Amino acid sequence: MFGSLLKHGLKKGRIHLIDHHGRTASYGSGTPEVTLRLHDARIGWEIGLNPWLKVGEAYMDGRLTIEQGTLYDLMDIGLANTNELSGAWTQALSNGLNRVLRWWHQNNPVGRARENVAHHYDLSRKLFSLFLDESMQYSCAYWPKLNITLGEAQQAKMRHIASKLLLEPGQLVLDIGCGWGALGIYLAKTAGVKVIGVTLSKEQLEVAQQRAKDAGLEGQVEFRLQDYREVPERFDRIVSVGMFEHVGIKHYPEFFRQVENLLKPAGAALLHAIGRRDGPGFTNPWLRKYIFPGGYSPALSEVLPWIEKTGLWVTDVEVLRLHYAETIKHWRANFEKHRAEIKALYDERFCRMWEFYLIGSELSFRYDYNMVFQIQMGRGINTVPITRDYMFDWERKEAERAFPQVPWKEGRAAE
Repeated sequence: MFGSLLKHGLKKGRIHLIDHHGRTASYGSGTPEVTLRLHDARIGWEIGLNPWLKVGEAYMDGRLTIEQGTLYDLMDIGLANTNELSGAWTQALSNGLNRVLRWWHQNNPVGRARENVAHHYDLSRKLFSLFLDESMQYSCAYWPKLNITLGEAQQAKMRHIASKLLLEPGQLVLDIGCGWGALGIYLAKTAGVKVIGVTLSKEQLEVAQQRAKDAGLEGQVEFRLQDYREVPERFDRIVSVGMFEHVGIKHYPEFFRQVENLLKPAGAALLHAIGRRDGPGFTNPWLRKYIFPGGYSPALSEVLPWIEKTGLWVTDVEVLRLHYAETIKHWRANFEKHRAEIKALYDERFCRMWEFYLIGSELSFRYDYNMVFQIQMGRGINTVPITRDYMFDWERKEAERAFPQVPWKEGRAAE
């Protein structure tokens, strides 16, 4: 069954397949080239019927091993042939079913949202410290130059976001999905604002609160274990980074109504999230089951209509291409560097699962449909200036102040 799928769907790259009897067959041509061994009779049928779920499961469980080439090569072939492989009748049926059920998969009421967040973000904080940068930011960095460190790129991300918030000392800022607290602490230190950050992860909350205490910002920065739908205050600014992917499409009206309700009359908000360039879709079944239950990265066409139904103005939209691919490349290198320590925390199956997750994510941003968007919103037509000069001026001035040794000029992705 797996062989039949490869025979009709493999147009780029070459796969040699060794079944559980030791028989070999080859499919496709060119590079990359990999040799796979299937260790039991059932796995070939399972992969043939549902490759987007079963290849990852088989690799995690050791039922599929790679004898020539790398997992990166295998997933590169898979993404290069996505359209052809999806054309098989079994995949068309599976994709159609996933589209029908996506409303249920993304059902995230308050209680279920907390469970879904805990599934991923309440893993050992040591795990995240081993592959993230020193600020513990688990979201797309910003790469004005590619020859800077991951930590510098994450600092550049926070500057880029802050430049769009028009911050003034004393303003009250809400950080929805505050993570381990880096952005809230940065905004408080850099702009003199007061910050309330909310998260549904107990692990993240403990770290964020301790970091605010260590920075001497306890009276200026407050972190809470709270759903954004339960926040009572009103704010001058709202920012959300890497949280919207966990909202679920059926909850978008609720999300943007709450943003509007929480903003003061002259307030502004910035939404930073993973998106897709190819229109409405569904979350990869393996990713949904093992990494981000309830998660979905939307197309802009699924987001903007719900903002239009509020009283908010969309005042700026930016699409970041390749920035997340570069970020995950650094995470993956750090993960492999500390693989033995991570295996001691969990086990080899966990390491293979996260290897599959990180490689697949990097490739989806590098070659497939994923990107990151930033949407700036205001409560009124005059909330922000009518030109974007204020963003560039503030960002460059702050970059030169914070890192005078780095030539902060616009870079190209190819550099």
